[in-house]
Amino acid sequence: MKAIENISVPVTDQQLSKDFYLLLGFELLAEVLMPNGDMWIQLGFSNQVTTISLVRQWPYSHMHAGTLQGLVLETENIVCERERLHQEGIIVSDIRESAFGKVFFLQDPDRNGLSIHQFSF
Repeated sequence: MKAIENISVPVTDQQLSKDFYLLLGFELLAEVLMPNGDMWIQLGFSNQVTTISLVRQWPYSHMHAGTLQGLVLETENIVCERERLHQEGIIVSDIRESAFGKVFFLQDPDRNGLSIHQFSF
């Protein structure tokens, strides 16, 4: 193995979730109609190998929307990022200090849990 290529994020409404993740700063990499009528929506950040895909039930029938917890995103300015997302209407936690830097938490429209970190190392 050489890299993590993609993380599947289980969602109910792919378009609503796509809009949310674009608001976070992701870029749309692919949006392709699948044989079952769902879309393959893949998002990522510039110059990064790892991407996310917004999946409904198929082919991951055991994954239910809202069950992904702990997707960690990194920022260079956590105060500005938190304020920007708050101004966009996203519910965000207070910024907390940790042994690794600073962090705040939020959820996507399906309550998948994310954290935004500004690492100190």
